[in-house]
Amino acid sequence: MKTPFRLDDHPRRPQPLAPPPDGYFERLPMQVMQRVQPASANTSWAGLHWLTALPAPLRTALAAGVVLSGFVGSFLLSENSATPTATSNHLAAVPRTEMVEYLLASEQPLTLTDLAELPVTEQALPETRLQVSPDELQEVLDAQPTEDTYL
Repeated sequence: MKTPFRLDDHPRRPQPLAPPPDGYFERLPMQVMQRVQPASANTSWAGLHWLTALPAPLRTALAAGVVLSGFVGSFLLSENSATPTATSNHLAAVPRTEMVEYLLASEQPLTLTDLAELPVTEQALPETRLQVSPDELQEVLDAQPTEDTYL
């Protein structure tokens, strides 16, 4: 446990601090300026001195153009490498039995309904609305198979 700090337990110094030497604050700015060396041309953007001569709005527009062209370039270069058809072609080349064995050997157990193929309807939908009575609709809905897991 920390000991409590009490200001009254610490007496003040008997005399004030020593004053600064005469003329210290008048000489201080000059001493600081003498110590600071200007940056030499070799260390600061030696080949880009023309860039500093441009006005600020033009430099901002130039920087935005460089960033935008970098983004567009990276987008165009990455577009060719990520084609979704290549992945589907690779999956189509895998034999069906190997795929089923792989899925059955995974950590999460799969059921036959997970592996079932759903039929794709190739029939065109009618362009007009069907006139169905509520009784006919209920009859069709009752004929649909349902699983107990959804009830």
